[in-house]
Amino acid sequence: MSENRNYREPEEDSADRSTEESGSEGWQIPKKERINWKKELWEWIKIIVSAAVIALVLNTFIIANSKVPSGSMENTIMTNDRVIGFRLSYLFAEPERGDIVIFHYPDDEKIYFVKRVIGLPGDTVDIHDGHVYLNGSDVPLKEDYIREPMIPEEPVRYEVPEDCYFMLGDNRNYSKDARFWENTYVKKEKIVAKVLFRYYPGLGRIK
Repeated sequence: MSENRNYREPEEDSADRSTEESGSEGWQIPKKERINWKKELWEWIKIIVSAAVIALVLNTFIIANSKVPSGSMENTIMTNDRVIGFRLSYLFAEPERGDIVIFHYPDDEKIYFVKRVIGLPGDTVDIHDGHVYLNGSDVPLKEDYIREPMIPEEPVRYEVPEDCYFMLGDNRNYSKDARFWENTYVKKEKIVAKVLFRYYPGLGRIK
């Protein structure tokens, strides 16, 4: 008696099949893309030109970058410090006493100076006995920022015209400031920017 046996071929495992198929046909090896050097160069040119335009706009209308070559503002600003001023500070406001500003030197407007605002429009400034007195006051102006006491000089009085400012350096004994200029006062329109901070050799706020 013979047995009736139904014989079936074993089915392929689906996971094995898909793996095999993927290995032979499913995975495509990416071809190396060719670099378009003209396009790449054009993109770099656009970046460089954009950066140059932004820098030009900032330096012309927003900030003033200045190097202080002398010690006339020590110890607030040291020799060869680089400072940044904000050009828009006085667009809708007036300079205040104590502000440090960048301005056109009245005796040669091609040169920029950095000094501190001491006298405001209409002020009377008296300097005697090594101190500054404002508007007839018997009490000297408090100046914690000066490097050392002023060497007493002959008494002198300054009457600041309207729309003008009287500037002095913080290193009062070694500063070529309004006391020695032929054109003593700085017109508001000649003030370029208010100094905000030092960025070289170290970053720091200026006040």
